Amino acid sequence: MASDTLTSTAALNTRTAVTIDSPRRRRSTFVNGDRVHRGWMVLVTAVMVIVAAYFLIPVLWLVIASTKSTGDLFSTPGFAFADWHLWENLAALSSYDGGIFWRWSLNSIIYSVIGSAFTTLVCAVTGYALAVYRFRGRSTLVAVILGSLLVPGTVIAQPTYVLLVGMGLNNTYLGLLLPALVYPFGVLLCFIYAQSSVPHELIEAARLDGAGEFRIFGTIGLRLMSTGMVTVLLFAFLGSWNSYILPLLVLTDSSLMPLTVGLTGWSQASITIPGLQILTVVGSLVSIIPIAIVFLSLQRFWRAGLTAGSVRG
Repeated sequence: MASDTLTSTAALNTRTAVTIDSPRRRRSTFVNGDRVHRGWMVLVTAVMVIVAAYFLIPVLWLVIASTKSTGDLFSTPGFAFADWHLWENLAALSSYDGGIFWRWSLNSIIYSVIGSAFTTLVCAVTGYALAVYRFRGRSTLVAVILGSLLVPGTVIAQPTYVLLVGMGLNNTYLGLLLPALVYPFGVLLCFIYAQSSVPHELIEAARLDGAGEFRIFGTIGLRLMSTGMVTVLLFAFLGSWNSYILPLLVLTDSSLMPLTVGLTGWSQASITIPGLQILTVVGSLVSIIPIAIVFLSLQRFWRAGLTAGSVRG
């Protein structure tokens, strides 16, 4: 009798619990095993759609405008297609002024690829040294690097130009490559990442095995910091590709200019030369292709680095 009573009470409690919890379950869903309220999912999704539209709508306009002629560019709605002139526009872009656009593209690739590679290496070495070694003034040096992030690049552009002129590096490739090596944000990012990803025990074990400091950095430090270095590489590449103020000051030879300076010059000259308006639009569309390629190529390293060690064997 007592057993039947306990069974009936347990069944009633179970039905009550299900009844009370059912509305909550209907308002929730499960993501990777975690319960998430549907209202939050709808809100987050809406915010992400708005942010994506904010960044993608200008690109959509750029794609549509690149297919138009100069006349259709101003006589048709911005997001409406007109007669297809993309191939003619690309041909005109390639032939204008002896193909100077592709020369600017090559310059941007040189500045961005070579500059970002060396910048990433310098940042990795510096961040690794600050994270691994203990020396007098280390905290002060980290504080100075952190404080330098508060100084805008436009503020130091003019002093950098004066310094480069004094060194005789104005109007040269080195005039843009050398200043790119100083990247405080990359140093700080590598410092933080090295602190969390490079165990001191592993370094000590390598030292006991007779490995030198450069070998330890090359075989252990670089591999463990690969995800952080990829992040620095992308930021350095984007910063160099979009750089405008320093190239404008340092370079006077049009054959050495990057795309940012060249396309801006075309945009300003289009006031008196109407044909340059559509060439500027098409050139801007072509200029974002390398950025998309670099981003899509490097994102797999992020996924590999972020998930490494997340699953225990």
